[in-house]
Amino acid sequence: MIKREDVYRIGQLERPHGVRGEITFRFVDDVFDRVETDHLLIELDGILVPFFIEEYRFKSNEVALLKFEDIDTQMQAREISGCDVFFQRARSGDDVDHLSWSEIVGYKILDAQTYKPVGVVKGVDDSTINVLFEVAANDGREILIPADASLITKVDNNTRVIAMNIPQGLLDL
Repeated sequence: MIKREDVYRIGQLERPHGVRGEITFRFVDDVFDRVETDHLLIELDGILVPFFIEEYRFKSNEVALLKFEDIDTQMQAREISGCDVFFQRARSGDDVDHLSWSEIVGYKILDAQTYKPVGVVKGVDDSTINVLFEVAANDGREILIPADASLITKVDNNTRVIAMNIPQGLLDL
């Protein structure tokens, strides 16, 4: 069984496209195109189920049309509409330079100066030019930390830890 901590969300299936089983996929991470894979994980009734990709094509920078094996009608595609799509962390590779924002949700933040754990990344706010990590701090607070590359000293994909030089006083706000 695939564990939730071994995957990360890459998007959501929307409505069927046409009558041959294609479905619209709104993605936040195009890892399925960057990494060799034959399947994606779809959450059905709380269970992650592999669906094998027959083909796909991009409609825009955020939308692809997917055709899964054994999904051959509009009605079958409609049954999986609205489902979240996940990708296995182990299949996304170890290339730290190409980590997506979606992939680092769940990573622990470590203060590189004191070696103390700060908290866990719960989300990434990239709605403005200054991207922020939304962190559930170990003391129960929700804090925002700039996701600036100059502050990140190390990323360990195996332990899922990001070491950062956190500006002095930021954690006291």
